[in-house]
Amino acid sequence: MLRTRLFILLSIVLLYSCRAAVPEFDEQRAFEYLKAQCDFGPRYPGSSGHKACLDYLFQELGKRTPHVQKQTFRGVIHKTGQSVNMTNVIASFGEGKPAWLLCAHWDTRPWADSDPDPVMCNQPVPGANDGASGVAVLLEIARHLQNHPPSRRIELVLFDGEDSGTQGVDASWCLGSRYYARQLSPAEKAEKAVLVDMVGDRELSLPMEGNSLRYAPRLTEKIWDLAESLGLWAFNRKVGPDIIDDHLELMKVGIPAVNIIDFDYPWWHTIHDTVDKCSAESLGVVGRLLLHLIYENSGLD
Repeated sequence: MLRTRLFILLSIVLLYSCRAAVPEFDEQRAFEYLKAQCDFGPRYPGSSGHKACLDYLFQELGKRTPHVQKQTFRGVIHKTGQSVNMTNVIASFGEGKPAWLLCAHWDTRPWADSDPDPVMCNQPVPGANDGASGVAVLLEIARHLQNHPPSRRIELVLFDGEDSGTQGVDASWCLGSRYYARQLSPAEKAEKAVLVDMVGDRELSLPMEGNSLRYAPRLTEKIWDLAESLGLWAFNRKVGPDIIDDHLELMKVGIPAVNIIDFDYPWWHTIHDTVDKCSAESLGVVGRLLLHLIYENSGLD
């Protein structure tokens, strides 16, 4: 009996020692990153806000690692037929083949076609949640990766051209992740990927996204298990809708990928997707999960 109790006590000590090594995510700093992006205005390809925000993102990641690059390509906006420059921003931390690819899209929708006011449907979307929130989480993650170098390589990618598609035309979406995935050599393919999209909602609720659960079931279940063990309130065991998003392009080239997304967002693709609809606390929930994935890994190998 004594041996059993000592074993249990030792296990608890080891568990908390491991988790104590995980850095503390600064949700307020992440929220400042969200606001900074929104200060550039709408950030759709071809706009002045897009160019200014690209410079900002490149500079911010450049503060954290010398291994940052712009991956520029030409993308066609299906609705208008316009060909424009689009740019993914890629930052690497650590050595070897990437263990984790953490990604988000940084562009915003050129028109608010889901706005209830028809007068506003051709106005660009501010993109506080749909765009800036996921990027904000990853910028804060980058700060920790600089201060606490990971034991295995972590790659952060900010995808462009995700949100200029046409409803019903699947191939018109996710242009940046498609380009990125097609350029990857076998040696550069991450073992696993997590996409964070629309994670800033003040009333955050994160079900298991349908395509993630269908095509990467083991990884999805383990991530939600980890969230439950950490007491992260926004994650729940409901199955959410199937989302056309950047993770699908990664899965097409053999990278198991999970989309963490709250698609139940009333201001999606409207002019009301603004900073006041988001919260630092929501960013913190997702950021803490990602830090545990990186530094603790929690049996996800």
